[in-house]
Amino acid sequence: MKSSELRQSFLSYFESKQHQIVDSSSLVPGNDPTLLFTNAGMVQFKDVFLGDDIRPYTRATSSQRCVRAGGKHNDLENVGYTARHHTFFEMLGNFSFGDYFKKEAIGFAWEFLTQVLKLPTEKLLVTVYADDDEAFDIWHKQIGLPTDKIIRIGDNKGGRYQSDNFWAMGDTGPCGPCSEVFYDHGEHIWGGPPGSAEEDGDRFIEIWNVVFMQFNRSANGDMSPLPKPSVDTGMGLERIAAILQGVHSNYEIDLFQNLIKASAEVVGTDDLQAQSLRVIADHIRSCSFMIVDGVVPSNEGRGYVLRRIIRRAVRHGNKLGQAKPFFHKLVAALDAEMGDAYPELRKLKERVTAILLKEEEQFAKTLDQGMRILEEAIEGLAGSKVLPGEAVFKLYDTYGFPADLTNDVARENGLEIDEEGFEAAMEAQRARARSASNFTMDMSGSLDLDVQTEFTGYDQLEDRCVVETILLDGETVEFVEAGQQAVVILKNTPFYGESGGQVGDQGWLSGGVAFKVANTTKQGKAHLHHGELKEGRLSVGDSVTAEVDRSMRQATALNHSATHLMHEALRRVLGDHVVQKGSLVDSERLRFDFSHFEGATAAELEQIEDMVNEQIRLNRPVETELMDIEAAKAKGAMALFGEKYDSQVRVLTMGADYSIELCGGTHVKRTGDIGLFKILTESGIAAGVRRIEAVTGKAAVEASRSIESALNQVAGLVKGNKDTVLEKVTVLNDQARALQKELDAIKGKLAAMAGADLASQAVDIRGGKLLVAQVEADPKALRDMLDQLKSKLESAVILLASVNDGKVSLIAGVTKELTKQVKAGDLIKMVAPLVDGKGGGRPDMAQAGGNNPDALPSALASVPDWVAERV
Repeated sequence: MKSSELRQSFLSYFESKQHQIVDSSSLVPGNDPTLLFTNAGMVQFKDVFLGDDIRPYTRATSSQRCVRAGGKHNDLENVGYTARHHTFFEMLGNFSFGDYFKKEAIGFAWEFLTQVLKLPTEKLLVTVYADDDEAFDIWHKQIGLPTDKIIRIGDNKGGRYQSDNFWAMGDTGPCGPCSEVFYDHGEHIWGGPPGSAEEDGDRFIEIWNVVFMQFNRSANGDMSPLPKPSVDTGMGLERIAAILQGVHSNYEIDLFQNLIKASAEVVGTDDLQAQSLRVIADHIRSCSFMIVDGVVPSNEGRGYVLRRIIRRAVRHGNKLGQAKPFFHKLVAALDAEMGDAYPELRKLKERVTAILLKEEEQFAKTLDQGMRILEEAIEGLAGSKVLPGEAVFKLYDTYGFPADLTNDVARENGLEIDEEGFEAAMEAQRARARSASNFTMDMSGSLDLDVQTEFTGYDQLEDRCVVETILLDGETVEFVEAGQQAVVILKNTPFYGESGGQVGDQGWLSGGVAFKVANTTKQGKAHLHHGELKEGRLSVGDSVTAEVDRSMRQATALNHSATHLMHEALRRVLGDHVVQKGSLVDSERLRFDFSHFEGATAAELEQIEDMVNEQIRLNRPVETELMDIEAAKAKGAMALFGEKYDSQVRVLTMGADYSIELCGGTHVKRTGDIGLFKILTESGIAAGVRRIEAVTGKAAVEASRSIESALNQVAGLVKGNKDTVLEKVTVLNDQARALQKELDAIKGKLAAMAGADLASQAVDIRGGKLLVAQVEADPKALRDMLDQLKSKLESAVILLASVNDGKVSLIAGVTKELTKQVKAGDLIKMVAPLVDGKGGGRPDMAQAGGNNPDALPSALASVPDWVAERV
């Protein structure tokens, strides 16, 4: 049975048992910030098990794509070295949310394994938690397994309920015993059954785990029965496919064999048994699906994990002799294997290919150099079997070599890495980063408030309200007087509390008092009105008129509604991979951060701007509806990963289904109210994250006038007008380039003349010349001068220095004949700190900068003795 057939067979079987087939969720968990990636089938149902989410079904089944390559669940270093470790795998699962329990769950598992997949019963054995007599009896009396095929596993991890057969969602919360099904691969493979001394062998392999969530564990460890016991199961697609296809290693199944063949073709090898091909075949799956789910390569978080995996794959291709970019070519092969099951991959395969290619090209610039440094470090170990942590850190920090990639190379050479030394170097870097940062977070505003405010501001900007609570310096008080700054919480309010990227409202509370509201925030379900009492005395229980600043609210609404239109335009122009990464909407502008791996072109920005303005001109109504979350998703509403939504959500529809999103913010009545939309800037703020700033309405008109005014000024400076300014500026630019070229040529001639004069100052050293000099030249001229001197002196060590604008520039050169004794990089590393600088480079040429010109003479004077010691 092919892997694709197995996946469908599993889903179809449970669909026949009244289970709802649920699509795989994203690899980026939407409801669990503690997880780096989705690593099990139950992750998308976590809130259902906890009772915080209600679905229209009580039985579900899914084939969930999972990644274990970072954080607590990290299999990356084992991939390629074992038969069953992967960074990416598919977890087949069936779930019951208070519907059926142990009897049905065990029955379903056994029926599917033995009757649908037709596995021989004599090859199967199961484990149960030692105290779970109910599960034991079901397996023995209902299923008919002999007692010697049912193994009780007790608390083998130290402490009550600390067992391989007792599963917990966390330290607290739903938990319960589990029953695992094992397959016996045969006596010819070493290993013993679970619970034995040889259980870590490969003979008995777990293929399915059925978890019976029947308890709730409190913080003090007490276990109480759940009102609705549930079931959570998981079976690895790759493991069961290996059994059905009669192979022992997951890498021998059809899915992997096809990817391995494709990998061999793109790297140019005929050795299909090469371990590196297994690594590459595994990694194309995890990398591609991470990108599909909005992750892009970066230097932190999920993006860094993705970058590590890509670089590991590229290094293994390089190990097989492929120096050119190849990894991106495997996306097509992966689509052929998995595109039918996961159409989102097929839809975005071109985008995935482009991102992988760009990352490969970027890494190729440093791979050769990094590998050379690593090989030199290994050669210099002088018999030691441990690669120093400082060397590992240098490779990571300077050349972008992840530690696990260095560990791979070390392992291939029979070495270990000094992990403690590496971590010490990393911690030292973190400490330097912390000390260099002035950023602090003020948590003093975190209050324990049991208050709920009714928001009435969708339909009105003025309301009669009752004062519920007053906070003064973080403490509750009964009243405040004129001149005091305070936080006022009302029973109901038309003031919007800052959330969802939209700033809080400003305005006044009046009625015998005058309280100026400078900002409104939300904490829990309470709206906090921050401001100052200008007149009167305000007490708890007072009735006041709350009036929102209308002009600010309206301007903010224009920008917020335009943000939704722009978000949809971004997805239509740049691709469906665009995901919101943050936003800020106030009365002056809108700012929108989104995932995209390269800057948008001028033409793309113009297309986005035109698309938004077209929707504005159509002047269609903006509609809001309250509905349950599943209905909202069915309508096509976009929800943000990481956001937690109530069972009832507010769905905003703009432009006759042009844009449908979940949003609790305030908006215009019709798209035409926005007036005009103008993009001001587009820039990168982090790896894979871009930012657009734009304005609407009156601000957009003013921005357009400002641009036109600047254009007119430029036209005047070049003696032209709006129609001829481009032509005039182009001519001037060409003239400037020609003049710069002439200037560079003159500088080169001067450098040659200066080099000839300097050459006479060189002194003899063993086997060549030494020249140390301070000259009048900019950094670029220094380089030209060095090249002239190396050519003229033939065999020499040269160090040149200059001072420009209070900064020191250093450049060192060593001709090929002397680089074994003296390396330019080492020379620079010795001199640069003497002038409060740092730098480095190759053995034949290196550069540095410094901040202490006064120390330059003594620094240069130290060079001859340093060189003499080495030659």
